[in-house]
Amino acid sequence: MKRSRLMAAAILPLALGACSETKFLIEGAKEISGATDPAAKSVGQYKIGNPYQIAGSWYYPAEDFGYAETGIASWYGPQFHAKTTANGETFDMNTLTAAHRTLPMPSVVRVTNLENGRALMLRVNDRGPFARGRIIDVSRRAAQLLGFQRSGTARVRVEIVPDESRRLKTLAMQGAPLRDQKLAGMGEPEGKPGVQTASLEPLPAAAPTKPVEIQPLPPAQAAVQPPAATPAALPEKVETSLPAASTRLYVQAGAFLDFANANKVRSALSRHGAARVSETQVGTQKFYRVRVGPLGTVKRADTVLDRVIASGYPQAHIVVD
Repeated sequence: MKRSRLMAAAILPLALGACSETKFLIEGAKEISGATDPAAKSVGQYKIGNPYQIAGSWYYPAEDFGYAETGIASWYGPQFHAKTTANGETFDMNTLTAAHRTLPMPSVVRVTNLENGRALMLRVNDRGPFARGRIIDVSRRAAQLLGFQRSGTARVRVEIVPDESRRLKTLAMQGAPLRDQKLAGMGEPEGKPGVQTASLEPLPAAAPTKPVEIQPLPPAQAAVQPPAATPAALPEKVETSLPAASTRLYVQAGAFLDFANANKVRSALSRHGAARVSETQVGTQKFYRVRVGPLGTVKRADTVLDRVIASGYPQAHIVVD
C-alpha cells in the first residue's frame, strides 16, 4: 500500500495533473512583502521557478503547453492590489490576469465557467492559489466577467493557449517591455458555431444565448487607481456558448496501478461518503482512481477533501466531471 501511494505520487503529477491543495499561506507563495509604490515601474520577467513546498505539499513549476484541468476557481483582489506578483509585475485587480501554481509566467490560459458557459483569456503572472481544492485564482475583474464574483468560486475548465504562451515567452526573454507584450489574434475573433463574443456591452437580442451581464465595480472600490506601468490589459472579450452539461464534484484520493490497493483505499474512505473505483487510461498505462462522491456543493466537497487528506491522502483534490 505504501509503495503504491509513493508510486502514484511520483507519476500522477505528470500523468493526471493531480496536485494537492493546501491552506492559503502568504509566505513563500506570492512575493508581497509590503505594498508596492503605485508609481513604481512594473518589471515582469519570464519565470518558471524551482520546486517549492507550502504546508507540506510540493509544487513543481514547468512548461506544459498541453495543460488542461477542471476544478474550482477562486478570485483575489483588494488585499493584493498594487503589490508585486511572483514574476515581478504589479498586480492590478481590474485587469485580466490569474495566479497558477505551476504554469510559466507569463502564459495565457482560457478559463471557462462550466456553470454558465462564459470563457475568458487570462494572462498568468502570479503563483497560487494555495487554498485546498482550488486550481486557479483569477483577478477580481475576471471573476466579474466570468460571473462568479459574488459566489466566490466556480466550476471551471482551465486550458493553456500554447501559441500565445510561447509568443509571450519569446517577448519576455527578449526583454520586450510588458506594455509591448500584446497578444496576437486578440482582435475581432473568428466566428465559431454556437459562440457569441461581447466587449462589455450585452450580447445582441438575437443572440442564441443569454446576454453577458457585466457587473460594475463596487462603489467603495471604484476609486482604486490601477498601478502605474501595468502591462497592457487583455481585451475584455467574453465568449459565451451554451452552458455545459451538468457537472459533478468528486474528491479524488489518488490513482493506483493496482486494483487491489485502490479497492482497499475505497473501503477505508467509504466512511466519508460514497466511495468508488473507476478505471482510466493515460497513454498506454491503466490507472484505478479512487473517488468520493458525487458531492452536491463546493462547501461539501471542501469538507470531504479535508477529511480525506486527514485520513492520510495528502494528494487528494477536487475534480469536476
